[in-house]
Amino acid sequence: MDRIKEVDILVERAILVGVNLRNDGHFDYSMEELKNLAEALNVEVVGIVTQNLERITPSHYVGTGKIEEIKNFYDEAQANLVIFNDELSPSQIRNLERDLETKVIDRTMLILDIFGRRAKTSEAQMQVELAQLQYMLPRLVGLHASLSRQGGGTGGGFKNRGAGETKLELDRRKIEDQISKIKKELEHVKEQRETQRKQRRKNAVPVVSIVGYTNAGKSTIMNQLLSKIGQEEHKQVFEKDMLFATLE
Repeated sequence: MDRIKEVDILVERAILVGVNLRNDGHFDYSMEELKNLAEALNVEVVGIVTQNLERITPSHYVGTGKIEEIKNFYDEAQANLVIFNDELSPSQIRNLERDLETKVIDRTMLILDIFGRRAKTSEAQMQVELAQLQYMLPRLVGLHASLSRQGGGTGGGFKNRGAGETKLELDRRKIEDQISKIKKELEHVKEQRETQRKQRRKNAVPVVSIVGYTNAGKSTIMNQLLSKIGQEEHKQVFEKDMLFATLE
């Protein structure tokens, strides 16, 4: 199976959807951050739809009446993607895509795509791919279960269902095999890093960590420190005023 570099969101115009559960005081900030995440991938946000709920709707996350509002807004804005602010279940994504007739992704998928595009080192790329595969696996299984529950219809329908189940089962095994392979490779990298750490401790080399939220200025501080001690420019990291500009 080819390595997955990014979630498939080759789009430019998106509607953002958020549910404010029980008047969450951080809701507005969370929606603004979602907008910034989308823009970090050069996705134009053309509309925002929100709903206040006491609990999520199991089938679609938002209330059924809100689906029509999203659909109308989507058509008017000529959007081609809907992004939800929270993680959606496999069945919710399936139901939403069916009723909205468009691609639907959630916050986790969006962030994983950013990681996929920003990862530069081999280790970072493997870590991102592992996260993407682990996120994808239960969604394949959920779709497989949905197909298994279908019954009736014509003989052709049964034939197509069986073919779909077989393909999903093959995809599931491929993903599980790839997950196992990447975990082994990362374990090898971990062992190498531990050897390097022991050597640094032995040589009393100072270790400094820069900690902060995304886009807080960690890369800027690091580059300033590197410049201060005369390190060459190629050792500096990429810096830009956007979320997750630097992954390593």
